Amino acid sequence: MEIFTYMEKYDYEQLVFCQDKNSGLKAIIAIHDTTLGPALGGTRMWTYNSEEEAIEDALRLAKGMTYKNAAAGLNLGGGKTVIIGDPRKDKNTEMFRAFGRYIQGLNGRYITAEDVGTTVEDMDIIHMETDFVTGISPESGSSGNPSPVTAYGVYKGMKASALEAFGDDSLEGKTIAVQGVGNVAYSLCEYLHKEGAKLIVTDINKAAVDRAVKAFDARAVDPDDIYDVDCDIYAPCALGATVNDNTIPRLKAKVVAGSANNQLASTIHGDILHEKGIIYAPDYLINAGGVINVADELNGYNETRAMKKVDTIYDSILKVFEIAKRDNIPTYLAADRMAEERIESVRNSRSQFLLNGHHTLSRR
Repeated sequence: MEIFTYMEKYDYEQLVFCQDKNSGLKAIIAIHDTTLGPALGGTRMWTYNSEEEAIEDALRLAKGMTYKNAAAGLNLGGGKTVIIGDPRKDKNTEMFRAFGRYIQGLNGRYITAEDVGTTVEDMDIIHMETDFVTGISPESGSSGNPSPVTAYGVYKGMKASALEAFGDDSLEGKTIAVQGVGNVAYSLCEYLHKEGAKLIVTDINKAAVDRAVKAFDARAVDPDDIYDVDCDIYAPCALGATVNDNTIPRLKAKVVAGSANNQLASTIHGDILHEKGIIYAPDYLINAGGVINVADELNGYNETRAMKKVDTIYDSILKVFEIAKRDNIPTYLAADRMAEERIESVRNSRSQFLLNGHHTLSRR
């Protein structure tokens, strides 16, 4: 791949390769955009098939964080790290300490957090070398497990979506099909059950399903049958790309709103939902509760303040629906537009400020 061509096309700022021979560290830090503030994005550890695949993943994920942070109203840019290796057997303390030193060397341009393949314990090791890390253990001033906060944001976004689809944001009596009942989805089901929603659940983990059935009086179905059930809302909370050519014709829901990342197999599927009149809550906006929560750690964590900010997901989702109607575009595109407008506005005001400052100096 021609890296500079790709970076120029999508306006990336920086790509950093980090290597430490003794620990086996091979990390790639991608910084997409810092217009709104330092780049915040997690560290993913994965067994990539090639270095090119790892670079592409870092770049793709970093750009996604720019949009996520901007749409969530955070004064933060987008970045991401991938570490090449098997998280089950290649980790060691020296690796994460070496990585922490590389982050420290960026002097605040990039702040990391957990992601797939990394843990709170890994972040604590990074924290030995740098303060530019979030999602550390609560004893060190962190917010702890982000799953319940992510779930709360999805719940608020789902209520906003219900308002758009049904004219009322109450979920009482609504049938909600929840695909995957892991940490985030289980907490989401608690909110939904408390409000009086009827739950249909599925997961490849039978124990997780049994737990949800027992706790929330939910009905269980096989993983592939979740797309065919009669429901008001389909909540993808497991793998990405479950909204695709095969599943869309089977969906009976009026709303798609869940916690999974990359829910659309491709943007075409967002177009199809739009054409069918199915309300789609853009994934990176509705599941932003976790990043909003860890971002609050940068100011010294305050749970009340963080939750108040997560509450704004409701208004952000409604704003996306407004933009979609205003411009007659699908909601995934409206979310991108909202993020881009915010970045552009800050970029323009900064340019104006610098221009005015220059004129003032010239007159002197």
